[in-house]
Amino acid sequence: MHTAILNGAAPAHNRRDFLRAAAATLVALGTPARVALGAAPEHSLPALPYALNALDPVLSADTLGYHHGKHHKAYVDNLNRLVTGTELAGLSLEQVIAATAGKAAQAAVFNNAAQVWNHNFYWQSLRPQGGGEPPAELRRHIEASFGSLAACKKELAAAALSQFGSGWAWLAADGDRLKVVKTGNAELPVTLGLKPLLAIDVWEHAYYLDYQNRRADYVNAVLDKLVNWEFALQKLG
Repeated sequence: MHTAILNGAAPAHNRRDFLRAAAATLVALGTPARVALGAAPEHSLPALPYALNALDPVLSADTLGYHHGKHHKAYVDNLNRLVTGTELAGLSLEQVIAATAGKAAQAAVFNNAAQVWNHNFYWQSLRPQGGGEPPAELRRHIEASFGSLAACKKELAAAALSQFGSGWAWLAADGDRLKVVKTGNAELPVTLGLKPLLAIDVWEHAYYLDYQNRRADYVNAVLDKLVNWEFALQKLG
């Protein structure tokens, strides 16, 4: 099995290295840094990359409307409120995450910033008429790491279903190898130096309007019909 669990910060002896790696990875994956420290916060809610009803019937317009317009927006609003007037104001989203990861005193900032980032990534991990066969180059990496596409999807589903409570399942790159990791709450793989390729949100608000307590049906439908393999290949680089 390639599935790993991320429960929080790295051990102390790896602390400096993993934060340095996380900062580099996040900046590479994200947006350019804002340089005016102390400036008014400018974190904003990105538009969905598709129409609200574009993922029907797997995810309804009601689900996307509440998930994006209420939950995702709340994380953005909370983050802006928390960083206003602090040394974190003016930093990019990625820099805020790297600066607060593993710091108990900054847990609220980290949780909201990481959830903004996670959701930004999740929306791009889905696409209308997704699923199916990944691009040939990505498939070669999947088969080298998992043996087959079916085995990769099985591990992703197992991670998503075995995450106790709220969290995420991820396909990530660890150097030349791909692996599946699951993270609790707002945690994300980059704080362990991994490069995320795909995300599946298993917080209940991601699926409860459409699937109630049937998380397995939601996860399998996403993997079969919505997962954006082209995005994963783009992130693999």
